[in-house]
Amino acid sequence: MRDLPMGFDERWIPDALTAWDIDTATLTHAPVGFGDHHWRITDTSGWGWFATVADLEHKTFLGADPETVLTRLEGAMDTAARLREDQGLDFVVAPLRSADGSTVRPIGGRYALSVLPWVEGESGGFGDTLPAERRDRVLLALAELHRSARPRGIRELPVGLEGTDLLFSAVADPGGLGDQGPFSTRVGGLLAEHGDVLMERLTGFERGAAGVDRSRSVVTHGEPHPGNLLWCDGRPRLVDWDTVGVAVPERDLWPFADDPEALARYTEGSGLVPDRDLLDLYRLRWDLRDVVEFVDLFAGPHGHGPDTERAYRGLVEVLARLEDED
Repeated sequence: MRDLPMGFDERWIPDALTAWDIDTATLTHAPVGFGDHHWRITDTSGWGWFATVADLEHKTFLGADPETVLTRLEGAMDTAARLREDQGLDFVVAPLRSADGSTVRPIGGRYALSVLPWVEGESGGFGDTLPAERRDRVLLALAELHRSARPRGIRELPVGLEGTDLLFSAVADPGGLGDQGPFSTRVGGLLAEHGDVLMERLTGFERGAAGVDRSRSVVTHGEPHPGNLLWCDGRPRLVDWDTVGVAVPERDLWPFADDPEALARYTEGSGLVPDRDLLDLYRLRWDLRDVVEFVDLFAGPHGHGPDTERAYRGLVEVLARLEDED
């Protein structure tokens, strides 16, 4: 994120970092990614750390209220730590445990802090196209993840979308978004224009989700796109594990659906054969979840800045894509 969190005081971070026995020397906001907020930390001995601050009021994929979001975020971060600690998955960039063993610490009322080691590597962007060699390395890492044992406490993820109540309400009454910020009226106009198709896509998705065979479920990351990869000596390392959970493997594989060679390589490594219908279902789920997240953002107080501009453009693009789908 480029903008700082609303109502957030950076001075809270050094205070919270003492739970990890980190004595902060420098604190630098890192304008990367989308959704969470990040800082680079250097301690007084020169060691580097990476701090992530999550907004508990805007994480609909984890729950409808801050208390539920915090509980599930703690579970996800603990799962990532267990994948690294107990199963030795070295491609997992997992959060570090504080002195009391926790991986998440509430901060500033509506936020939560996680701390990760600073990893030197080459990062990418969401829309990047991976060369074949790198693509295969990612798929082999996913195959290893999907073969792994389920860590204690891992969340069983629903196929259906969470947080759609707001979306249904907003489509039924686009003007009901009110005037929470500079984009409220424009977003209401988009929902009025695309509402029929959006509801058709959502209804079709829910129908498909109801028939998914969960017996094939495995441990999944949820967002293994190039923007969540760090390349270290030619090997991928996966970041952002707040989406981790048990689901069918297609949840991780749909970005490769148009590449039969890639899916064949995955099958060689995992012994699992992706289901074409589920790849399509999870591709649609991705777009619909983006709509839910963007509408949730603009239904609440928001300002005008690089992040909200980016979110509005993203909403325009995904709604147009849903219109174009057969």
